[in-house]
Amino acid sequence: MKIHAIAKACALASLTTALPAWAQEAPPGLGGEPASGRRLDRVEITGRNTDSELRRRAPVAKQIYGREELDKYGDTSVADVLKRLPGVNVSDGSPRMRGLGSGYTLILINGDPAPPGFKLDQLDPAQVERIEVTKGPSAEHSAQAVAGAINIILKEAPRLSQRDLRLGAGYNIEHPVPSATFTFGERYGPVSLSVPVSAFQWLQVMKTSTERPGTDQNDNPVVATQHGRMRNWGHAFNSAPRATWKISDDETVSLQGFAQKGWWNNSTRLTPDGDYKTPRLDDDTDNQGTWQMLRANVQWNNRFSETQKWELKAGVQDAKAHIENRTLPAVDPVDARLDNRDRSLTQAGKYSQILGEEHTVTVGWDFEFRKRDEVRVTTVGGEPQLPALNGENFGARIRRQAFFIQDEWEINPQWSTYFGLRHERIVTTSRGVDTDVRNSSSVLSPLWHLTYKLDPKARDMIRASVTRSYKAPELTQMLGRYTLNSKFQSPDVPNEELSPDRVGNPGLKPELATGLDVAYEKYLAGGGLFSIGAFHRSINQLIRNVITLEPPNALVPVARYVIRPTNFSRATTSGVEMELKGRAGELFPSLFDPKTALNLRSSLSVYRSRVKAVSGPDNRLDQQQPWTANLGFDYRFSGLPVTTGANLNYTPVYTVRQTDRQSVEFSRNRGLDVFAQWMVTPKTSVRFSANNLFPLDARAETTLAGGDYYATGRQLKPWFQLNLEMKL
Repeated sequence: MKIHAIAKACALASLTTALPAWAQEAPPGLGGEPASGRRLDRVEITGRNTDSELRRRAPVAKQIYGREELDKYGDTSVADVLKRLPGVNVSDGSPRMRGLGSGYTLILINGDPAPPGFKLDQLDPAQVERIEVTKGPSAEHSAQAVAGAINIILKEAPRLSQRDLRLGAGYNIEHPVPSATFTFGERYGPVSLSVPVSAFQWLQVMKTSTERPGTDQNDNPVVATQHGRMRNWGHAFNSAPRATWKISDDETVSLQGFAQKGWWNNSTRLTPDGDYKTPRLDDDTDNQGTWQMLRANVQWNNRFSETQKWELKAGVQDAKAHIENRTLPAVDPVDARLDNRDRSLTQAGKYSQILGEEHTVTVGWDFEFRKRDEVRVTTVGGEPQLPALNGENFGARIRRQAFFIQDEWEINPQWSTYFGLRHERIVTTSRGVDTDVRNSSSVLSPLWHLTYKLDPKARDMIRASVTRSYKAPELTQMLGRYTLNSKFQSPDVPNEELSPDRVGNPGLKPELATGLDVAYEKYLAGGGLFSIGAFHRSINQLIRNVITLEPPNALVPVARYVIRPTNFSRATTSGVEMELKGRAGELFPSLFDPKTALNLRSSLSVYRSRVKAVSGPDNRLDQQQPWTANLGFDYRFSGLPVTTGANLNYTPVYTVRQTDRQSVEFSRNRGLDVFAQWMVTPKTSVRFSANNLFPLDARAETTLAGGDYYATGRQLKPWFQLNLEMKL
């Protein structure tokens, strides 16, 4: 069955059928617009506002998802929540917006950039209050948001006592694994305290396959294949304690902590499907490691008057990981031990002032110091692989200084605008053996967002923005350490183009992007909405991994292929994104009774991009799919305390031409998630969910200009989860 054709048809049918309903006169909404000139009050979040209402009132275009969306599928990972949101996909635990790589999406925690080592796939949604997805940068936050920003708002300390417990069991293979989250909340006079703690295990098994052109023992051409079994297991915990001291009605101090700790294991066993002379196939591996991330932030807020407000905050983060890899060839096993540590200090502040009746002006600053140290020891058959590098400390540093000013201007009841200017100076250094490189760059980001309300009730509006943003290189990309490919562990032997060595690039420059966004939003009286928007980004100094054949040097006495991140080219990307959600009776009044407890949602995103240094076709940005679609519903049974729902996501087959010599084809992807919740009592519920039902096998095939290729496949399995949730 052609899923992609069905997805397109459903999305178009939703649009054409719902238009007559929107043409009707809407009854009064969820409340009138706030008084002009009271911007500081207007944007504060209260529990009475719905997600759609918060989105409608936001000064810039954003999507907001609260507790209902977070709890719906009983997820134990925020990454699983994000993959169902419009315009967001998740790869290797990292969220990506608009089909762009993870580095193009800014991840914020309570409005601050997420620290190194932070793992969204290990964060329990029970610790999150809401998720805000912004399609463009703002002056207040970092301008490192080429694709947009995802702001994870952790739960605040409660006003009343809170004792919540969730017990769960998940299953992928062999036996169930447990998970648990307990939240303690209490108020002690002017101090509110919240301590959520989550602990969980995982166990997953995946079948793999690889294939490459080769020869048999008689030198006849064949396709060399091997199949394998990958087993992944481990356990972890995290906690996000928070304390808020209300000094007075206008002054508060908050302390937010966060901790993650995990232990993981991965084992791969591979079996060739024949007796091959060439090529060299993959070897068995055993991997294990730990990671740890600690963070503490303090924030002081003081409203001096009805028109003045100060906010000061500071933070410290420490993340470290220990990884042990063992590759098991027929002779001379390769053992690699990697220890890395990321540390950072941040300090920021802002001052807001209402001017007259229309302007809210905010000025502020944002300082960050971040460093990464990495030590790697690799041995082959017990002997050091590259003695000059073994055990040496490679490091990279980033110092970032930013100043910004912004003005939220409510011109009249229909027109409002947002002007911002942010200047960031970035200094990076990289050091190691024969490496000592320092770079500095400055990015000036003018930002302009405009909102026009077509009607006085602000049910229909047009948003537009012109922005300047950037993507800084990762510290790991800047480390100049040379790492040999595990298939060719001897530096005296040439490798293959499909099995290159790796090395960082201390001289990387930030990517710079100029963006244009235009969107139309319609908010329905019953809480539903429809939006359609278009965007364009022009990117300079694009970073891409490039493979080159490099001559012998002091480390390797033969010519070998090396993959290195490089400021490669200029690029452009554009797209159209549509979202439609609401009660079925409001969207399709001719098909459903208004009282039907059925909610529908759908989204369709279409993307195009072009890298100018690569000839077409398919010279798109890395891993940017041509389109993706979501269809979902949830239904509450009449007379029964049971709610059920499902969500289907689909991405078609697509090819990325990375260079004129190399291209990668990615298989289609289909994700079907379902859930059912039974409210046993008003304070107790049982929730069953299944993620990735009826999955398609994943396949990626890398092809070279001469016809040589390397294909990998993964046979995915669904994940089942059963949760018991209680308010004690």
